[in-house]
Amino acid sequence: MVIMQVIVGGLLLGAIYALFSSGLTLIWGMMNFINFAHGEFVMLGMYVALLVVVGIGGGPAVFGIAAAGALFALGVVIYAFLIRHVLRGPMIAQILSTFGLALLLRYAAFWFFSANFVSLPGNALSGTIDLGGIFLPVAQVVAGSVAIVLTLLLQFLLTRTLIGSMLLAVAEDPDAATLMGIRPDRIQALAWGLSAGAAGIAGALLATAYPWSPSVGETFGLIAFVVVAFGGFGSVLGSLYAGLIIGLIQAASGFWLGVIYKDVVVYALFVALLWLRPQGLMGKA
Repeated sequence: MVIMQVIVGGLLLGAIYALFSSGLTLIWGMMNFINFAHGEFVMLGMYVALLVVVGIGGGPAVFGIAAAGALFALGVVIYAFLIRHVLRGPMIAQILSTFGLALLLRYAAFWFFSANFVSLPGNALSGTIDLGGIFLPVAQVVAGSVAIVLTLLLQFLLTRTLIGSMLLAVAEDPDAATLMGIRPDRIQALAWGLSAGAAGIAGALLATAYPWSPSVGETFGLIAFVVVAFGGFGSVLGSLYAGLIIGLIQAASGFWLGVIYKDVVVYALFVALLWLRPQGLMGKA
């Protein structure tokens, strides 16, 4: 029964990995753009949750919506004032712009919140739940379940709605999309908003179960790149599968080999996959 608890816990954590990684793969698939500040978006979502709880005593639904909305707005602003100006520049300009943005957001959080680890006070999702003899924290179960639902909703948005069709049209050919009456700038701004919003709500979900500090964005950013490359650049469904797999591998290797080895195992398998299948699980060759 212990091993089942480890497996379920790993899958729930992997679901949150999938949610914030889906935003990164959306930007890559649509704009062929690498966002090195994506992990910082997750970190900021965690702090938005903290501010809502401390400031107005809001519960999980309130701070989840607040984190998604605040990061959506931040994503649109960042696109308008930074990304749209470097999109047509060389790749090194794109890399350095978002790398610099990551440092700016991280050290701004250090200045504003300090480097100390924090956690949500008076978490409404405290306690444990019995899943057929498997005892897991309520916060972990709720966070993982909500993350799966939201990732599937994002997949539905991109593949079954008019907005998704417009996003796809701009991704395929911005000039042709313009002739069809679509404004690529607005659609790309929407994509950045959705990407940051997904990261923000994932951060709020993580905040219900884990302590954090401003430096946590670096860790989440690295995990997001591994998940996206594992699942296939541009595939939200691939990110979901990869996130679940990586969460499961981390939990199992941490249980059998020790916590300090869980990331080593993940990155070793990741390198092996890139060697055998560089396009990832669901990416195009």
